[in-house]
Amino acid sequence: MRLHICAVGRMKTAPEASLVNDYTTRVDRAGRPLSLGPVILHEVDDRKGGGMAGEAALLRRAIPDGSLVCALDERGRTMSSPDFSELLRDWRDSGRQDATFVIGGADGIDPALRDSADQLLSFGKMVWPHMLVRAMLAEQLYRAVSILSGTPYHRA
Repeated sequence: MRLHICAVGRMKTAPEASLVNDYTTRVDRAGRPLSLGPVILHEVDDRKGGGMAGEAALLRRAIPDGSLVCALDERGRTMSSPDFSELLRDWRDSGRQDATFVIGGADGIDPALRDSADQLLSFGKMVWPHMLVRAMLAEQLYRAVSILSGTPYHRA
């Protein structure tokens, strides 16, 4: 199952970019035997200033057809890393070819896009910078793959 991260804004050379690159590379290597990955990053930029609705339109175009959509939102479900790994396993085992994680811009995700998502996921009640959320998601994807493959990276 291919894993997509569709996010508003371009990381360029932000410090978070190296973290995202490192963890997505790890997912690509470790996930291959588990049929998880590669991780494909889709960055959209609302240069016309359409606000959350404009960002949502760009995000929708970046989401592969037929993909399961998981929006990262503070109103979403919080879960442990093992629970997240089971969720990925269940999506893969149900025959999904693509799973897309959507990260909104500085103001969040347009409510219509959020409401149409198959799953809402939260990294807690605190608000996180959207660029940092990419790094956190990439790390959790790697942690999930590590848990599913039985490697010692996750020690909880």
